[in-house]
Amino acid sequence: MTETPSLRIDKWLWHARFFKTRSLAAKQVSEGKIRVNATKISKPARSVAPGDVLTFPQADAIRVVRILALGERRGPAPEAQALYEDLSPPEEQPAQKPLARGGPRPTKKERRRLINSRTEALD
Repeated sequence: MTETPSLRIDKWLWHARFFKTRSLAAKQVSEGKIRVNATKISKPARSVAPGDVLTFPQADAIRVVRILALGERRGPAPEAQALYEDLSPPEEQPAQKPLARGGPRPTKKERRRLINSRTEALD
């Protein structure tokens, strides 16, 4: 009888670098913002194992990840990215509007011409 390895969800989220601290991960779980296999959970002690699918908000996006491995420690980013498979749809970047300025900044030659034309108009 072999037991599948598992890890607390708050600890796994911290190992995988989705949250800066383990207490932030536990807070998100306690507030009911995280789903494991489409089921809302509210206890940070909930165990997760490889194959589970997590859904949670991060920044302005909803992340969907499949757990591939459990981490031994909170390591560097490449090690953390090997713990999961990102199932989130690619984000669509909104088209950025150009700044509402009167155009490009004038060159030194254009500024001198503008200043000279103003002084001539005053005479």
